[in-house]
Amino acid sequence: MRTIDLDTSSVRELNAGLHGAGAAPEEWQVLHPHGKHALAVGLEAAHKVSIDGHAGYYCGGMNKEADITVKGQCGKGLGENIMSGTIRVEGNAAEAVGASGHGGLIVIEGDASSRCGISMKGVDIVVKGSVGHMSGFMAQAGNLVVCGDADDDLGDSIYEARIYVRGKTGALGADCVEKEMTPEHVTALNQILKRAGMAYGAAAFRRYGSARKLYNFDIDNAENY
Repeated sequence: MRTIDLDTSSVRELNAGLHGAGAAPEEWQVLHPHGKHALAVGLEAAHKVSIDGHAGYYCGGMNKEADITVKGQCGKGLGENIMSGTIRVEGNAAEAVGASGHGGLIVIEGDASSRCGISMKGVDIVVKGSVGHMSGFMAQAGNLVVCGDADDDLGDSIYEARIYVRGKTGALGADCVEKEMTPEHVTALNQILKRAGMAYGAAAFRRYGSARKLYNFDIDNAENY
């Protein structure tokens, strides 16, 4: 295992080391992160990175292949534009988890703040706790799984992403409606929960998605634009 101590090394040195490590997977340990920003960004190899403490903004951004674990809380924009790989946070996460994420898996073992999964494009996001307002806003593809509660405006202006909530929801966002949980959805959700290490069954969740009323302008629906 390679160890970087951010009390004595810079974030630039950390990221340069991770990028220069080559394609062969390696294990990295990051000590004393102290909430610093842009940790382990843009990785393109299947390294295992353990961040032992709190991370700041945009941790794991643009991740590809790497397996990143934050052993603490993290700031906004975790896994922004993730392409593949896995990011796990053992605490809570701030705003915009997985923003514009194209693939991979993000797991939050605590709560996530507002706009979790904003404009997601294929990433799977699993939150063991609850999510804040406007989560799933303009979500285009992928799965947002909330094992706790969801605040107001869930799925506002959603496209074809799937949202699953185990707990309560506030007022749903524009064009977001509850949908049927078919056997296909139960199977797919159970697979995601298993990957995320969550001991919940899909039968306890409800599914939400697009009513498809905002795809094209409709004068009878003008008040929603």
